[in-house]
Amino acid sequence: MMALADLYRAEFRTSLATMFQYRASLVIWLISQVLDPVIYLIVWSTVAEASGGRVGDYTTGDFAAYFIVLMVVNHLTYTWIMWEYEYRVREGTLSAALLHPVHPIHADIAENLSSKAVSTPGILLAALILSLIFHPTLHFVGWAVAAFLPAVSLAFLLRFFVEWTLAQCAFWTTRVSALNQMYFVAILFLSGQVAPLTLFPPAVQTVAALLPFRWMISFPVELLLGNLTPQEALTGFAAQAAWIAVSLVLLRIVWRAGVRVYSAVGG
Repeated sequence: MMALADLYRAEFRTSLATMFQYRASLVIWLISQVLDPVIYLIVWSTVAEASGGRVGDYTTGDFAAYFIVLMVVNHLTYTWIMWEYEYRVREGTLSAALLHPVHPIHADIAENLSSKAVSTPGILLAALILSLIFHPTLHFVGWAVAAFLPAVSLAFLLRFFVEWTLAQCAFWTTRVSALNQMYFVAILFLSGQVAPLTLFPPAVQTVAALLPFRWMISFPVELLLGNLTPQEALTGFAAQAAWIAVSLVLLRIVWRAGVRVYSAVGG
């Protein structure tokens, strides 16, 4: 464990230095993280105003609170591994990682966390500015605020393990763009990014609850906003834990099978 901790510290320092070298790219990426929820916020606020100030249980202030918190949660759980893995396999850069004495996933986790350490202050500043502009209606509950940090941490792990597993499809095909697009369309609708899940038909809500998507993003958002009861929060934590266990098993199986068939196309 001490060796693994030393590895994470070293990887974190290296990744942090790399992030500061590509400051312009980081700023562009941050802008993209802010734009999508702002667009959805404006759209739903307009719909609410046209419908007498409310859509379902959401007022314009509720929509503002939801999408601002969602922006922060999406940032804290976001990964880019599905876009990178195809390149690693196709160009052969994965070969060097396979020679390391530890699993390559640790370097990816450290890189992701270092990116968040650099970019999260910018997202929080954006959230503050948007709050001053759109005046969100916030009803924080003490126990829910305390439970938010473990909820968003588990959401990050779940999303990372699922996407790292799916990224390994690149072992069998060097063009995974179609799979990536299908996945991101699914998570866009079933994780509550387009709209709060309570505004969807019951069938869609059921599918979102059965699949891991809700527990990656929507659950921490609902929790922080005080929209869940303690029993619903416990159910959410149980769902996160169950899906993390499933995703770890699948990750291990797919990784072992993928490494056996791996051959770099380039590099």
